[in-house]
Amino acid sequence: MVSELKGIHHVTAITSSAEKNYEFFTFVLGMRLVKKTVNQDDIQTYHLFFADDEGNAGTDVTFFDFPGIPKGTHGTNEIYRTAFRVPSDETVEYWLKRFDRLNVKHDGVSEQFGKKVINFVDFDDQQYQLISDENNKGVKSGVPWKKGPIPLEYAITGLGPVHIRISHLDYFKQVLEKVLGFKEIDQNGDQYLFEVGEGGNGAQIIVEYNQILPDGRQGYGTVHHVAFRVHDRAALEEWIDYLPQFGFQTSGYVDRHFFESLYARVTPHILFEWATDGPGFMGDEPYETLGEKLSLPPFLESKRDYIESVVRPIDTVRSTLDLKKE
Repeated sequence: MVSELKGIHHVTAITSSAEKNYEFFTFVLGMRLVKKTVNQDDIQTYHLFFADDEGNAGTDVTFFDFPGIPKGTHGTNEIYRTAFRVPSDETVEYWLKRFDRLNVKHDGVSEQFGKKVINFVDFDDQQYQLISDENNKGVKSGVPWKKGPIPLEYAITGLGPVHIRISHLDYFKQVLEKVLGFKEIDQNGDQYLFEVGEGGNGAQIIVEYNQILPDGRQGYGTVHHVAFRVHDRAALEEWIDYLPQFGFQTSGYVDRHFFESLYARVTPHILFEWATDGPGFMGDEPYETLGEKLSLPPFLESKRDYIESVVRPIDTVRSTLDLKKE
């Protein structure tokens, strides 16, 4: 037997501008930058991690800003939308007014599998959603960013369902159910709702069956991969041994310092990651100034001078700011 997945760990996407990305997530969405580091496989590229107040697994969305990459296009066979959890239906109405005030493009309030949501986009046309946790049961949400610009009772507390468009539904359902342990719990037209572990918004995938759109093309404004939570290294090793039994080629064990990982492409277009809950983001910086300095894992520390010479400086100091909650 292999250890059950615990839910969504993080989503990693691509941005055209680390600076604009930082501004949007910090001052519009009120998520906390918990780590400013570099892509460990491309050290000239920033890797920014936004999460809850404590950087808990299941609350973070991360971004690469690959230099010179073209804009992506949305389509089928794509992880195409990332959802964020907010506490209640009332909270959704707060965000509707906030988005209007700050000129964030959105589709208004709608209902998705019985829950209130708002679909919205950023400056790159990256697709997002806010989803209400009202009456939600399952994976616990995170902790609002205490010093952020959002009143705590309205703040984003973690990741919600990840949306995936797929053209080969039967195959993908088999991957989710037979390999990854997801269960289909609802259907609405061409949309299928799956969950794993304790379930709830923090452990769900929404699969849209779509054979009409052309394949999405990765670039800025699109998602790079989604990661699922495993408890620890022992559970990760089980998955490392387990996935090849189904014919999947994997990365094998990868030490990301902030967590330990495994990668596998489950379709030619869809990349999944398995990531441990720890050690987390609190080990190398004080809580008060988390994400304000360039953080490097120990195996890159010897290259700090070079890295700092090739990545442009970004001012991410927030501990000295008094962000008005409104």
